[in-house]
Amino acid sequence: MNRLLIILFVATSFSQAISQKRARDYGIKIGVLASGANNAITDVKGVKVGHVTLIEGDNVRTGVTAILPHNQNVFQNKVPAGVFVGNGFGKLAGTTQVEELGNLETPIILTNTLSVAQGIEGVIDYTFSFDENKEVRSVNAVVGETNDGGLNDIRGRHVTKAHVLEAISNAKSGRVAEGSVGAGTGTICFGFKGGIGTASRVLQKELGGYTVGVLVQTNFGGVLEIDGVPIGVELAQYSFRSQVEGSPDGSCMMVVATDAPLDARNLKRVAKRAMMGLAKTGGIASNGSGDYVIAFSANESVRIPYNTTQSTGTFTFLHNDYISPIFMATIEATEEAIINSLFAATEVGKLSNGDSVKSLPVEKVLDIMKKYNRLK
Repeated sequence: MNRLLIILFVATSFSQAISQKRARDYGIKIGVLASGANNAITDVKGVKVGHVTLIEGDNVRTGVTAILPHNQNVFQNKVPAGVFVGNGFGKLAGTTQVEELGNLETPIILTNTLSVAQGIEGVIDYTFSFDENKEVRSVNAVVGETNDGGLNDIRGRHVTKAHVLEAISNAKSGRVAEGSVGAGTGTICFGFKGGIGTASRVLQKELGGYTVGVLVQTNFGGVLEIDGVPIGVELAQYSFRSQVEGSPDGSCMMVVATDAPLDARNLKRVAKRAMMGLAKTGGIASNGSGDYVIAFSANESVRIPYNTTQSTGTFTFLHNDYISPIFMATIEATEEAIINSLFAATEVGKLSNGDSVKSLPVEKVLDIMKKYNRLK
């Protein structure tokens, strides 16, 4: 497949992903808090998301997803951030510096396991592209992954740094393409086609009025539940049902953004709650699953300048006693983002043994949801 055909396919896939129905479109309403206008991580002011989807021949099914914390030069205007590791069988490059300094200085890149290096190279080139950064000698690129080797020729390492730069360049606010796009092109979740999913929550004014948005890259197993309904059990498809079906291993990358003025310590606490959202979908964080969360605050008032002549800084952060609603918003948005990744995903190919990875059987799922009286 030539470059033109790839571009046309990607454009078509993006259009299909945007128009794909999500859980709420079928009457499935997860949680009690209101969602944002787009029900996406981009409901947090300034946050942008971009994808590059690579589908070529019979066995290239991979891509890149970029999350930009704000519209400015991130290196010069760092944001507070925290990381939580649910299970560490994976790679999230750049985490030690985020943990040590409590800030994020680059876009967040998601891709496949063997393309983390290309993600780092792309982020470094992007950072060097700003005139303000011409004296920069060190860049802490944050790049996460899941292993799409079941549907993708992962050893071929088809992602390049040019694709990373393209994903960053493509990043936009507003609606976010979900399902089999970007870093979710070749992923598998609960034995069905997984992918990219996103959701958001907006707190009531009395609770601070803050927005929390989550984006996930789903590639893990367990026993699928949707809004408390045991879908995996009802469909008889879940991990350990038999010796040959439903491996729980894989990974889930979760990115949480908020406009609440939080410091790194409380952002790590927020990141922990995303794992509770994963658990509510039936994920089990298995031995071979890399389950990582990175949370950041996009609030302009808490940005951290790269160069400053002042030895101290003054910031106003949210008090501990007022953070619980943000925890709840994170759990709800993570749960819904994971479910959205399943509803939006479309089949992209077969495993090496010839087996197909089917998308979620929506009609059967809706019948089960009706049985449990969970459609609104």
